[in-house]
Amino acid sequence: MTTHKIDNAADVLAFIDEHADEIAGLGPSNEALGRLDDRAAEILQESGVIRMLQPRKHGGLETHPREFAQAVMRIASLDGSTGWVAGIVGVHPWELAMADARVQEEVWGENADTWLASPYAPMGVATPTTRDGEPGYVLKGRWSFSSGTDHCDWIFLGAVVGDADGNPVVPRAMKHVILPRADYQIVPDSWDVTGLCGTGSKDIVVDGAFIPEYRTLRYEEVSDGTCAQQAGLENPIYHVPFSAAFPLGITAAVIGICEGGLAQHRQYQAGRTTVTGVVSKDDPYALYAYSEAAADIAASRAALLANVTEMHDKVTAGHTPTYAERAVGRRNQAQAAWRAVRALDEVVARSGGNAMRRSNPIQRFWRDAHVGLAHAIHVTGPTFHGAALTDLGLMPPVGPMRSMV
Repeated sequence: MTTHKIDNAADVLAFIDEHADEIAGLGPSNEALGRLDDRAAEILQESGVIRMLQPRKHGGLETHPREFAQAVMRIASLDGSTGWVAGIVGVHPWELAMADARVQEEVWGENADTWLASPYAPMGVATPTTRDGEPGYVLKGRWSFSSGTDHCDWIFLGAVVGDADGNPVVPRAMKHVILPRADYQIVPDSWDVTGLCGTGSKDIVVDGAFIPEYRTLRYEEVSDGTCAQQAGLENPIYHVPFSAAFPLGITAAVIGICEGGLAQHRQYQAGRTTVTGVVSKDDPYALYAYSEAAADIAASRAALLANVTEMHDKVTAGHTPTYAERAVGRRNQAQAAWRAVRALDEVVARSGGNAMRRSNPIQRFWRDAHVGLAHAIHVTGPTFHGAALTDLGLMPPVGPMRSMV
């Protein structure tokens, strides 16, 4: 557990700013290692960012989710991989707060800084069984994209409930299951990508581990807010819809990466003269592109923060967000990521060939942003389709259009 006094969001941001140069300087090491450098993970732990949505009774800060997003964006503006891990791993305490008190104690009882990895995608099958009188499931499967997993001691995994033969039951029933490090394997060398290389988002294999019932949550109950109600959680942060909370850290990281790329471009352009002898300050086209990109990235930041703030305000007032409200929120969140990355593309295209040198951080921010945009929550088709149908009052969306909304 950290010995630093981190009591609120302001303390987290102050710590990040204090270590900004070190976080940025570790970017190349993260990328070379294919995971976070141990020092980068240590800084994240000491900063308290992973505990921002964690219950106070387990050493957390219970900050406003807007403040969590702001912290993630700041870190990602310094190094994309470090910000991405902060955003992904930092959301997991939010859900663990809804789980059975026994598993919360198992994870946080001895160390409030224990991290959980994921993914939530249902890539495994959980078959009901009983062991020593304890109801639970036998889990088998392989999952991709477990960000930050090398520094985590527990994991959330998505699974479908299976029948006695291990086949998914119909109608489909999804679970989020929680496992200790001893019950799963991290597949070495399974994260070989063009961007976000330092996140170490490796594959996970589970081959027959027993999961007690108390270490599981029904996805539908997490999604509709039932879990938070049943857990008796009073802080409104835990009643923000899953479809707003889960994407928050991911999109915040992408926007922060774009802010970092823009900052690198600004610094580079300030003293740049092109091969044709044009000084940046005398190039109206480059200056226009910079200002337009800066405005679009700022708009993306504002949209994401406004979206989660509105959701938080609604649940604070006792209102349960409707499907239509959640769909609009997801639409705006996904578009914020796309707008920011498109804006970054515009300035990178005007940074010249030297921006693509490995020694220039611009190219790393650019690659990181595009890989972050490839995450499933940024797939706009079904989300935009469902939101439009709802807005127009034409039909209730079904199937994939309701996915992650």
